[in-house]
Amino acid sequence: MRTLADVEIGERTTVRRLHGTDTAKRRLLSMGLTKGAAVELRKLAPLGDPLELTVRGYELSLRRADAACVEVE
Repeated sequence: MRTLADVEIGERTTVRRLHGTDTAKRRLLSMGLTKGAAVELRKLAPLGDPLELTVRGYELSLRRADAACVEVE
């Protein structure tokens, strides 16, 4: 299983599934990380956490622990 935390800078991928508690899934869904959404990893913070992503035309910062709950293709 490959997650959003495993994606390389500049790589584009697609969300397949969300893992975690119901509360965590709802929070990720509200951020636009739904099944089939295209995601691009733009850059990393200096210490590698958080990740800066482009999702649905906007910039999103996401903690690496939350990114590990997003399964991608």
